[in-house]
Amino acid sequence: MDLSELNQIKERELAARKKYTLRCCMAAGCMSSNAESVKEELEKAVTEAGLGQEVEVRGVGCMRLCCEGPLVQADPDGILFEQVDPDAAKSIIAALKGGKAKARLGNPQSPFFTQQKSIVLANSGIVDPERIESYIAADGYQALYHVLRELDPNEVVTEMVTSGLRGRGGAGFPVGLKWGTVAKSPGAKKYVVCNADEGDPGAFMDRSVLESDPHAILEGMAIAAFAVGADQGFIYARAEYPLAIDRLKKAIKQAKAKGLLGAGIFDSPFNFTVDIRIGAGAFVCGEETALMMSIEGRRGTPRPRPPFPAESGLWGCPTLINNVETLANVAPIIRNGGEWFAGIGTEKSKGTKVFALAGKIKNTGLIEVPMGTPLRTIVEEMGGGAPDGGTIKAVQTGGPSGGCIPAHSLDTPVDYESLGKLGSIMGSGGMIVMDQDTNMVDVARFFMEFCMDESCGKCIPCRAGTVQMHHLLDKIMDRKATARDLQKLEELCDMVKSTSLCGLGQTAPNPTLSTLRFFRNEYEERLQPDVFGPRGNGKPAKTKASA
Repeated sequence: MDLSELNQIKERELAARKKYTLRCCMAAGCMSSNAESVKEELEKAVTEAGLGQEVEVRGVGCMRLCCEGPLVQADPDGILFEQVDPDAAKSIIAALKGGKAKARLGNPQSPFFTQQKSIVLANSGIVDPERIESYIAADGYQALYHVLRELDPNEVVTEMVTSGLRGRGGAGFPVGLKWGTVAKSPGAKKYVVCNADEGDPGAFMDRSVLESDPHAILEGMAIAAFAVGADQGFIYARAEYPLAIDRLKKAIKQAKAKGLLGAGIFDSPFNFTVDIRIGAGAFVCGEETALMMSIEGRRGTPRPRPPFPAESGLWGCPTLINNVETLANVAPIIRNGGEWFAGIGTEKSKGTKVFALAGKIKNTGLIEVPMGTPLRTIVEEMGGGAPDGGTIKAVQTGGPSGGCIPAHSLDTPVDYESLGKLGSIMGSGGMIVMDQDTNMVDVARFFMEFCMDESCGKCIPCRAGTVQMHHLLDKIMDRKATARDLQKLEELCDMVKSTSLCGLGQTAPNPTLSTLRFFRNEYEERLQPDVFGPRGNGKPAKTKASA
């Protein structure tokens, strides 16, 4: 494969495009609502209408407005059909010929779509994820060619440093710095790992990218491997993502067949292969050292750092670990330049961020917005606010590791620093909206139960501390706790946060701490009066009546 062959594939694919295209969402959300039958009926209706030479029915990835699926969009007219069922196929074809569509019409010009800026999701809902030719037609693998034939590894690392991209897995570590560290680490063998073990409740960003644009991840991994000197890659995906895994397998097979993975890529000395490792759904395996243990075939438990994976990772070799969204940014940065990417977002948080918008909100789905976009814009304009005339009470970001942000702070810009000041984190991108009926103590208990169940048990603070915190939250919910129990809960939060081995335990108290900070009254109103003094000295506490 060389550049001329790549361009020939692109030209053939574009030349084969028809007058009309019906893009049918085939991501997991729409597939669960019978999208496969919708696509089949559309193809049948096209044939019966004799429009096979004019209309292409294309299965695509996530079209973002998941609450209205299955979704179909007719191009070039830009007509969006929502909640499409198989019986609506003929009316959609009639709409292309000037008839009236019986399917529910959406509005592609609504704030949900117009406020987005697509980099990671640029191909999502556009390309066919099961055809490499469709990805190549969208300039796929052009960045890899440019890197292999025109740049050296140091220049690639420099471009990533210039971009200011920070890891999208939650910690926000500078990507260029991490790549540079792995590149400088001595070792004859190095690895690149894609962390696709997305486990936050309510999060589906990485799954959607894998289902919608798998070749973008392969291209990003290959560029990263060239930059750091690796020749082997692993994608660690959870078994609960069967559609994503299936499309990744197809993408790897297609890339190998085209010479875009394997030996001598683009007639260069660079060799790179990718294998998939399937996780069993342990949340702790999203932590990088536990993930590596699992890839090696061992029990997925974290280990102390240092040494860091960049120095001693898989099988003791230098290893670069980035998550799905981070790697999906790589090819666009190479194509457009690091300065282009750095011009988006805020001073310290560059680029865009993908969020899975869910919860008590009208428009649920996948969004990508520039860093620094206010939460209010996301929740009230793009999300449409609370349904049924409700009011927004809080927004939870960062999953079990994040915090709950109250409605009076909705003008907060979405960036690493601003969320951190409110006791939350960016996380991988889950964003759950809560309305006036949400009990914030129950929210804290839910996330604590999740962390308690998912703790690997290796370190005592997390193993025992999460159990005790969950017990106290249970006690508060049942109105059996006292002020001393609340004090004990806060002390445990501090202890678990400060002494746990890995990020799971260190961040497990965050939902409790943030709800205590902003919704303390909901805890206090459920407390029983203390029978004894605040120190439990056995003497009854003084009351107004006895004073």
